[in-house]
Amino acid sequence: MYKSKYAVNGLVYIHYLEPADGFDLSKTAFVVCPGLSETADEYLDLLEAVKPRRSVILSFRGRGKSGTPVSGYDLDEHISDIEAVVQNAGLEQFHLFSYSRGVSYALGYALKHQSKVKSLILGDYPPEHKAMDKDWQDNYINNYLIPFNRTGQIRPAAVRAIQRDSQQIDLKGRLDIPVLVARGLLEGSLVSDSDIARYNSICPQLIVKEYAASDHDLKGQDKNLFYNDIVAFINGID
Repeated sequence: MYKSKYAVNGLVYIHYLEPADGFDLSKTAFVVCPGLSETADEYLDLLEAVKPRRSVILSFRGRGKSGTPVSGYDLDEHISDIEAVVQNAGLEQFHLFSYSRGVSYALGYALKHQSKVKSLILGDYPPEHKAMDKDWQDNYINNYLIPFNRTGQIRPAAVRAIQRDSQQIDLKGRLDIPVLVARGLLEGSLVSDSDIARYNSICPQLIVKEYAASDHDLKGQDKNLFYNDIVAFINGID
């Protein structure tokens, strides 16, 4: 059973889920940042995998049951969604998982709040926050969200706001915490060898996991292996 909760971030309500009971408070908590159009409900299987560790997963603004403000969809606003949930959930320190565009939000958060992040897991995305091409929004809405019935996961208004508000930002700094970067090895993966070199410059304690049967989608054929690697990584820390 999972509790459905809301954190208040200014005028925006950010939805998140966490186990109702049965978690072990002696273990460091686990926080999940979904990808671009993903919601909290789509990661309940990962939360099951990390049990009995306490876990929290949010839906970013414009997604799932979270509010959809008219503006405020650049990197800082998404980082503030994480900040609001962490504060509302009363988390002092936690392992932070992210996938796809959620990586930029989580990496930005970790660079800003390193003392709170025990370890960082980054799923198939380079160390940057991407500006979106002017044709991206219509293509994404018309050729992905509508045909695959995902307008409930992310509202078209949020897609347009992300395209409008997003600025290109290379995420730089130093993270003195364990960091796991996961990438697919098939065509379509978003992490290149040069991106791994960039991660090495940020993360001295970097571990790279590669998945031979995956492109960008690490939750396909390699999903069980990917989840097992996540659990082994965080369990090896605490």
